[in-house]
Order: sequence, then structure tokens, then C-alpha cells
Amino acid sequence: MLWFLIAAAAIWGLGRLMKAPHSARWTMIGILYLGVVLAVALLPEGNPLRVALGASLAEWLMVGVFAVAIWGYVAVLRWLKARAARNAPKRPQRLFSDTELERYARHIVLRELGGPGQKRLKEAKVLVVGAGGLGSPALLYLAAAGVGTIGVIDDDRVENSNLQRQVIHDDEAIGTPKVFSAEAAMKAQNPAVVVRPYHRRLSEEIAADLIGEYDLVLDGTDNFATRYLVNRICAGQGKPLIAAALSQWEGQISTYDPARGAPCYQCVFPRAPAAGLAPSCAEAGVLGPLPGVVGAMMAVEAVKVITGAGESLRGRMMIYDALYGENRTVALSPRPDCPVCGKG
Repeated sequence: MLWFLIAAAAIWGLGRLMKAPHSARWTMIGILYLGVVLAVALLPEGNPLRVALGASLAEWLMVGVFAVAIWGYVAVLRWLKARAARNAPKRPQRLFSDTELERYARHIVLRELGGPGQKRLKEAKVLVVGAGGLGSPALLYLAAAGVGTIGVIDDDRVENSNLQRQVIHDDEAIGTPKVFSAEAAMKAQNPAVVVRPYHRRLSEEIAADLIGEYDLVLDGTDNFATRYLVNRICAGQGKPLIAAALSQWEGQISTYDPARGAPCYQCVFPRAPAAGLAPSCAEAGVLGPLPGVVGAMMAVEAVKVITGAGESLRGRMMIYDALYGENRTVALSPRPDCPVCGKG
């Protein structure tokens, strides 16, 4: 019996060194046991090998029965544990870490948001078109608010002249693609958010697929071709679009959502203005803090659209005059002959 135990221990230790699975080690020990039983049963009395094994056939069979009983007990115990685990109520996975709960505490205590609102923010996917003047504050505040997935698409690189108003970028980022500079700033502000940078122009070929991955789109671009493209895709897919624009001391913002009864962008602006009537920021100039004010408004609108809090700017346009410190709101209506969302 002693020699059998030594051999079994040697098989187990060698199997462990070779990283063999437990089942393989037990199989080898079982084969060794069967060999011993056969030797005791078949060899004649007085055979040196049978004498060395040192036990009768009945004793060896009792060892086998005892081993089988232990194996059966362990198998039944594992089955009972597995059954109990399947039937036990599953603990819900925590959506927020302790750090996130502390970070978003000022949101969670707001009656209009609360925990459910913050959960919607974390589960939301928002695409921001443009990482310039309007995109900069919008992206920072979306990340700070805890929007779970934020995409940003822009094909430009950071220039020195951008830094007067595009606060998401810094001096060291000059020459860097804006989307990567924005990604670094957002991740530094809130490591819990997922940022998807797209360093390319939003073209007709990719617009539908890209926008289709998101729940909400913010358009902060400064050219009408891209604005009309984004509006057409969002209207076609039923995605709400928050769009804003700037000029010198004035900014405007609205939420275009024809799927929910509001006009689309082209209802309000049927065609692009003639050349020279809508000069760019580089041509006409723009107050540095103005994009911060209007871009932050875009982030506020995004939070309201995602969570359902308050009343959004669907069907209304807010115009902010920084020079005279005035706000005014204009009612907007869908246009029946609109080529994007109307019968036209």
C-alpha cells in the first residue's frame, strides 16, 4: 500500500509540474489503481510483486469503493453549489463607481435629473461634429456631465489663432489634430468616459454609418455644406440635432428634431446664403468667450434631450447678443415644402 501511495503522489506532483489538468492526473492514478488490482487478482500467492503490494484483493477493492464514495460526494456537492448559484438572485452590477457617484453628486440631487437621469447620460452616445469654437466647450461639458460615449469628428489641426476661443486646446497642442487634442483634454477631465476621435472630414460616404452609431448629434461646424449634410442624415434617421452658429458678438442655437414634430435645419434655412453674406469667423471676427457661452448651451441642451428634463429648444431658436447682453427666442415651425422633412 505504501508503494502505491508513493507512486500516486509522484504522478500528482509530476502532473502539477507539467501543468496537467486535474482530470488527467486523476485518470493516471486510476490506471495505476486498476493495474494494482489486476496484479493482486491474477498473480499467484507468494509472487514478489503481490507481496510488495502488501494487501489482499478485498482490501484493495475496499480502497476503490472508498475512493468512489469520496468522488461521488464531491460531485454531488459541486452540483448542489452550482444549482444554488443558478437559483440565487443575481446582484445587479454597479453602474457607477464610488468616484463617479461623488463626481456626479450635484446632478443626482437635482430633482429633474436624479440617479435615473445620470444613468441615461452614462448610457448615451453623442457625436460632436467639429472640435473648434463651439465644439470645445460642448465636448468638455459633455465629458464633465458623464456622457458615456462621445464621438468627435474634425479634419483640422490646432493653430495658434484658434486658442483665443477654442479652450479645449492648449499651446502645446499646436499642430496636433484637433480630435486628438480634444480627446486628451476630455480624458484628463473625466477618465470614465469613452472618447472616439475621427480625424477626417464628415463626408457623404461615411455620414450615415457614423451618425447611425449615436443617439444625438451636436453640430458646431462653420460651413453650410456640412450643416445640410448632418441635418439630412439626422432627419432621415430620426436623430435629434442640436446646432449652433456664431457671428462676431451673436450666437444662435436650436434643437432640430422633425421626428418629434420640430422643424429640421433646412426648414429654417432653406438655402445657403450668397457668398459674402455669411462671412467666416476669420473674416468677420468673433468674441473669444462667445463660443464658450453658446457651446455650453449646446451641452445643456444635450443633457435635457438625453434625460428628458425641462423643455428643450425643439421648435424654438435662442439668439444671444453678447454686445448688449440680450437673449431672445424665436418660434420655429416645420415647412411643408422642405425637401428634407416635408412633403417636398
